[in-house]
Amino acid sequence: MAIRTLLTVAVLGAVTAVLLHLTAGRPAAPPPPAAAREPRLVRVTDPPSAPVRLRIPALGVAAAVQPLALAPEGTLDPPSFRHAMKVGWYAAGPRPGEPGPAVLVGHRDAPANPGTVPVRNGRDDIKNAVFAKLGRLHVGDLIETESGDGTRQPFRVTAVDTYLTRRFPTERVYGPVPDPQLRLITCGGVIDANGHWDSNVVVSAAAVR
Repeated sequence: MAIRTLLTVAVLGAVTAVLLHLTAGRPAAPPPPAAAREPRLVRVTDPPSAPVRLRIPALGVAAAVQPLALAPEGTLDPPSFRHAMKVGWYAAGPRPGEPGPAVLVGHRDAPANPGTVPVRNGRDDIKNAVFAKLGRLHVGDLIETESGDGTRQPFRVTAVDTYLTRRFPTERVYGPVPDPQLRLITCGGVIDANGHWDSNVVVSAAAVR
């Protein structure tokens, strides 16, 4: 199993689902060992309107946002383990503040020394990442995005859900909506015998007008 999938198989599973929904593509192959490469950043059009920062005051999160695209195998990687405190935004989808669900992904945890194989046997080689506490949010909590021109768009949490990856409700999470919304995604559930998170935490939020 690839190093990154040990920690992010749930994130990748859910993001693959959204990408299939948004691009009507065929099922993607499993990603190659991600420790050997960085995710593919993209040059966005109209940078002033693209998100550059995400704030979640209740969790003490103030994170830089990276615009990401599909990898050659059709998946969207979260930021690399070297940037485990950054958030990835699916740049081919809606921007925060535009109608539809803007997709933001992040690690729940990461190797303390990127490039090494994480071990879950009590050794101190796993650290919390940017979305470590995402599942602790509550309905009504504030989330704020900041775009390149300094514009801040507030959102309020409308739902905090955990879905088994193998039963991820693609249409419910990523289906079209008429108003600006966010979908924040990370790993969740429990860690199985193979070291995989078995679920996704999905936080939904709606723009505050």
